[in-house]
Amino acid sequence: MASPRVLEIKKHLVAKGILVYRSGTEDVLLAERVRDNLIMDASVAVIAGEPLRVRFLARAQRNDFPWSQENPAALFERARRKVAEAAANGFREVGTMTTPLLDPVDAEQVLDVWYQVAFEKDVTDLDDAVSTAKYALELDKVALR
Repeated sequence: MASPRVLEIKKHLVAKGILVYRSGTEDVLLAERVRDNLIMDASVAVIAGEPLRVRFLARAQRNDFPWSQENPAALFERARRKVAEAAANGFREVGTMTTPLLDPVDAEQVLDVWYQVAFEKDVTDLDDAVSTAKYALELDKVALR
């Protein structure tokens, strides 16, 4: 169940016109329309706690870079470069992760792998969280060929 702080954050974001994808126990994931067919993504979140933070994920997909020199380190670096401007706006890298995309028919078959880099920025209050989240939502966070 979401904490009272998460519910307060969610209510404030919705009141400011931000579409919420879902809320967890300690975070509120924001919805992004990422493709022409209106499929939603949720790579931006407001994280409850002290301090209040905004987090986003940048990614490079293995299938977009099939040539042999694109090892995991190179794919993480592509994701970092895609959002390099975020550092000038106070975001810092907080981690990396890989997410395999499995075939829905055959769970043993990996269709692609996302190489993701997480960035966070501490914010002072809910209004700062809104403006920072709007900035993160506007970033192009997917490295393409």
